Amino acid sequence: MSILLVTSSPRGAASHSTRIATEFAEKLLAADPSNTLVVRDLVANPLPHIDADYASGIYTPVEARTPRQAEVVGVSDVALDELFAADTVILATGFINFNISSTLKSWVDHIARSGKSFAYGENGPKGLVTGKKVYIVLASGGIYSEGAAVQFDHAIPYLRGVLGFLGMTDVDVIRIEGVGMGPDAVTAALAKATAKVDAVVAASRDVAAAA
Repeated sequence: MSILLVTSSPRGAASHSTRIATEFAEKLLAADPSNTLVVRDLVANPLPHIDADYASGIYTPVEARTPRQAEVVGVSDVALDELFAADTVILATGFINFNISSTLKSWVDHIARSGKSFAYGENGPKGLVTGKKVYIVLASGGIYSEGAAVQFDHAIPYLRGVLGFLGMTDVDVIRIEGVGMGPDAVTAALAKATAKVDAVVAASRDVAAAA
């Protein structure tokens, strides 16, 4: 199994989403020696925001692209290659102003390409990125999975929507909630997220053993 880990929190080593997602990927690796891992750190190596050269370059034949168009489209091509090669995708982000990080949004912009990851046909759009298992690891200062604050969670609905549009419909969410509510809340949130990760890894180990 090929695993793609995409991290995006600007908090570095202090990031709860990066920590849990990284531990998750490492545990999946340990569960099956045949597994492989590709890490895309969007903080250490952020993708450029799409611009005019990108917008025109993706519709320009390869041989006719300017050097700048070739550069920015090449960045997108690499991100797409990583995605298509993965069996399991782990996306890690903090909850920033009620949505995902801007660095992760740039990754989405680079992998959402007509003719590459989706196509329009007589019956409308069709996602071309299929057969993937996706996990979203989301850390938030408050509780947004239930109660009155649910309406402010634009991160999970957005990611489910865009991933589904691209063909990735098998999506699970691992939340690390309430980390802004004090040390005890942080401990509880991390423990709950780790328990969910361990359950997934245990199931993966069982599948590998039965194969």
